[in-house]
Amino acid sequence: MSKYLLRRLLISVPTLLGISLVLFTILALAPGDPFEELATNPNVPPEVRANLRTQFGLDDPIAVRYVRWVTSMLKGDWGFSFVSRINVSSLIWQRLPTTLFVLGTAQLLGLLVALPIGIYSAVRPYSFFDQIATTFAFIGFSLPTFFTGLLFILFFSIYLDWLPFIYRADISATGWRWAWEMARQAIMPIAVLGLFQGAAMTRFVRSAVLEVIRLDYVNTARSKGLSERVTIVKHVVRNALIPVVTLVALQIPGVFTGAVITEQIFRVPGIGSLLISAILSNDTPVIMAITFVFSALVVLFNLIADLVYGWLDPRISFR
Repeated sequence: MSKYLLRRLLISVPTLLGISLVLFTILALAPGDPFEELATNPNVPPEVRANLRTQFGLDDPIAVRYVRWVTSMLKGDWGFSFVSRINVSSLIWQRLPTTLFVLGTAQLLGLLVALPIGIYSAVRPYSFFDQIATTFAFIGFSLPTFFTGLLFILFFSIYLDWLPFIYRADISATGWRWAWEMARQAIMPIAVLGLFQGAAMTRFVRSAVLEVIRLDYVNTARSKGLSERVTIVKHVVRNALIPVVTLVALQIPGVFTGAVITEQIFRVPGIGSLLISAILSNDTPVIMAITFVFSALVVLFNLIADLVYGWLDPRISFR
């Protein structure tokens, strides 16, 4: 396993370099100028604009700028935001706790919904419970998050006036009052995103368990006198979770970039809204940092998923 892990890590290095080269080249060649606002401001002399471009190396060849950027990233310097006027790393760390709390909790909620419902639906296929669960899963997966988000706001915020529909990071309360206000404003975005992901994963869990539960070795386990609960948990669910692990591993990196639509609806000050703001303002260092870290997380969690495969299914060997 250690050799397999080392080989995969070595393969990841050129993969990440290739991703960074493509991202940097596309953004460097994209139209727009981060100092466009200064160019249209008559109070800013042309020599000041020229000095700023020279300071940030925007007039250097793309190859030189790319090497400088990669070297700085390896040293922990993620660049300087042209819009916020602070370091990109500081800007991301300001938004990261909110993203991890809201979207990480939503991901956990989706798993807690999908696993028991999907497994029980597969164990009792075409039963009344299965039909109801399948119907709600299709409805939940078909409705986009911006639609359900607006419905939640309309019902829980406007009609009932129970929950705030704008997420605030600057709550003035302290202690338990602060925790209560944070929980209240996070309920709707967590529920909207978590139920959407749970509906999608329910279908995957049900299909995976149905495929495994009909195999011969499951019938053999039953014929040996094992209880239905032990057979399902030990012999069915463990192997059926392999495709589910792939789905979850690909979704977890999305927590870093955030669910952009959900964050925009509830004004959640997370990484997703930061990325949208950076794109609209052509803040290239912020865009590069967020997209590259997201790409690195995708590669990392794919490796983690491959390692989990071997733990779930002993037939899989690391070579």
